[in-house]
Amino acid sequence: MMSEELDCISVTVAGDALDHFEAALGSVCRAVSFFHQDEERDIWNIQGVKERGAYEAELASALLVAEMLTGQTPEITRSLVPVGGWLARTKAAFPEQKIGDRFVVRGTHIVAPALPGRITLTLDAGLAFGTGEHNSTRGCLVALEHIAKSYRPLRILDLGTGSGILAIAAAKLMHRRVLASDIDARAARVANANAKLNGVAHLVQAIRADGWADKRLERGAPYDLVFANILARPLCAMAHQLGDSMAPGGVAILAGLLTTQVNWVVSAHRRAGLRLERRLTDGAWSILILRK
Repeated sequence: MMSEELDCISVTVAGDALDHFEAALGSVCRAVSFFHQDEERDIWNIQGVKERGAYEAELASALLVAEMLTGQTPEITRSLVPVGGWLARTKAAFPEQKIGDRFVVRGTHIVAPALPGRITLTLDAGLAFGTGEHNSTRGCLVALEHIAKSYRPLRILDLGTGSGILAIAAAKLMHRRVLASDIDARAARVANANAKLNGVAHLVQAIRADGWADKRLERGAPYDLVFANILARPLCAMAHQLGDSMAPGGVAILAGLLTTQVNWVVSAHRRAGLRLERRLTDGAWSILILRK
């Protein structure tokens, strides 16, 4: 009997089109990864895997929108990979990662004693919604570590939670309840499963929600700390909703944006009543700490 195979879609684009094509693949794929193929020319390779033959019309439509928005028409390559082979490759590419001074991220396939002085964030490498290896996720964890030295927020929101890694980190570090949301119902399920795996299911509640339009997010406001590790365009589009939903003195950690997009994102949030306190950079990516 043949093993189940997944569709693997690969596209190579210039840096200014990365967020659009990553979002296009992310709209239908189980997992999306991307890496610098040529740093000097700022060329990126993006890969996504999805169920074989599924969501073809949605994928074609999403890629067409990305092409229209960016003016780029990259070559799209397709291949089939066995589920087992993909999982093995995912695990091999997910080693234990020390992040900042306080965190260590490891997959469930790593069996080792806890590292002294560090908070362990355990994730299932087979449920790839963001496992800490991406620059933006690492930067958000470093930013969280930084603000926790002098700030103890009560109401915390993780907008676009993915694997739930940031919500889990905040719950473990600050011992606070965290509301986490994602537009993808699968991501919300994964985040709740990861919260249980990390022993913080009583503190982290992950829900499927369409951004700030969901009444449950409105009822949880005003927030003292908000994570929004998404993309530059939706960050700008939701800036005023973020500002309106934050408590005075509240902190927002924004990520998912390229360094070339920082001024755009900062300007949008300044108009919404937030000021930039600190900017972290990790490769081509920036993480912003803003305060209302």
